Amino acid sequence: MTIGDLIRLLGDGDYHSGEQLGEHLGVSRTAVWKQLKKLEAMDIPLEAVKGRGYRLASPLELLDGPAIIAALSRDSRRYLARLFVEESLPSTNLFLHERFRHGAGHAEACLAESQSAGRGRRGRQWASPWGRSLLLSIGWRFEGGAAVLEGLSLAVGVATAQVLERHGLDIALKWPNDVLLVADGEPRKLAGILLELSGDAAGPCEVVVGIGLNVDLPGNVRRQLDQPVAAVVDGAPGISRNALAAELIEALLELLAGFEQSRFTAWQAAWNQRNAHAGREVDVIQGGGRYVAMAEGVDDSGNLLVYRGGELQRLVGGEISLRGRP
Repeated sequence: MTIGDLIRLLGDGDYHSGEQLGEHLGVSRTAVWKQLKKLEAMDIPLEAVKGRGYRLASPLELLDGPAIIAALSRDSRRYLARLFVEESLPSTNLFLHERFRHGAGHAEACLAESQSAGRGRRGRQWASPWGRSLLLSIGWRFEGGAAVLEGLSLAVGVATAQVLERHGLDIALKWPNDVLLVADGEPRKLAGILLELSGDAAGPCEVVVGIGLNVDLPGNVRRQLDQPVAAVVDGAPGISRNALAAELIEALLELLAGFEQSRFTAWQAAWNQRNAHAGREVDVIQGGGRYVAMAEGVDDSGNLLVYRGGELQRLVGGEISLRGRP
């Protein structure tokens, strides 16, 4: 019995007694009770009525691999080598790194309901309540080396924004890898992008593109975070996680399949149109230093252009953080 098995039963709208759940799942009532306690610890609310049993307090859409594949276009199915849908992983990025290590990984995608060691940029942990995010990684092998990949993380941000905008969301992009939802004039973090590269800088290299997208965030999770955050349901209530997963996979496969030829130049204008800090003062944190600059757009390599002391400077990715000023 897995958590997913239990959720599927409890999510049908009917009440189920511990005995009925045990019969369905082939386990004892004690085992069912322990799993119900796990659900509570995972912030998955239950309704319990004496004499009737248990059910989910609100529906929870589980990821469905066959449904996601069926929603892809013919071209996308041709690009995609394999889709993995897992209940829990340390990290979807790490999963695909291991696939590459064993000779696979290219054009493979991995989704997980939760991950225990998900990371954002600079090693920060990515909060992902069970079954409420899209934790997606896609692996791709490029023949031209790392030089052809300049600006890829920004292009991934644009592709993600375009998918979300089709659902009526107002999206801004924060350099280099944050996707923001703008509501009432206030941008809040909606998704993070993490690219990890291995291989030869001048020859074939392998990239894992990871996206953590908040689809639905309980209030208690939001309060625990140290920055303003948002979820897709804030602007698109009732959205299907599986449909959204298919749209994202399709957009990213198309991007990756053509990026070595188009480079970031094809995505530069679209990123600049969504630049959250265009024409605004920002705090640039680099190494042990911090200074104020005026943010402009990005160049055709994905470097951020800023004015500091009247001089135009280029900020390259890496250990640089940007903070908007009030």
